[in-house]
Amino acid sequence: MTNRRVDDLFRHMEWADAVVWAEVLRRAETAADARLRELLHHVHTVEWVYYQIWKGDPVDVPEVDTFEDLAAVRDWGREVHGLLPDLLAGLEPDALGRTVELPWADLLVERYGKVEPVTMEETFLQVALHGTYHRGQVNARLRELGGEPPMTDYVAWLWMGRPAAEWGD
Repeated sequence: MTNRRVDDLFRHMEWADAVVWAEVLRRAETAADARLRELLHHVHTVEWVYYQIWKGDPVDVPEVDTFEDLAAVRDWGREVHGLLPDLLAGLEPDALGRTVELPWADLLVERYGKVEPVTMEETFLQVALHGTYHRGQVNARLRELGGEPPMTDYVAWLWMGRPAAEWGD
């Protein structure tokens, strides 16, 4: 059980990921681009890592070089988006305010001196914002390769009537 804002956050994230993937896979010059592969793998790694944390599962994600090609990375990223709605629907009413234990907290303490607790809702926002940041890097790389980056802004998604993700199989 979540609220509309959280549902919208995740629906936009999936839509934006799908829009970027459609452009990346449409262009021949992106197929062998190592930077795009790393960035897109990283976006989905974070989505998968947090999904596993939210479920209480051990964190395990494949390395970028285990994927045959960009389409395989896209399919892996799409998979986590297919799992998120059920996770959100199954949350208890108090889940958004619950503290999330981050497996890398000790590393953060070493780096920053302390780590304040974060809630599930705050980590939802983190994952969405993190993806937005890196989709911007992907779009910049697309432009460097001669492409036209797709519009992925949240407000554009709202203006379009909150469209569902189109993964373009």
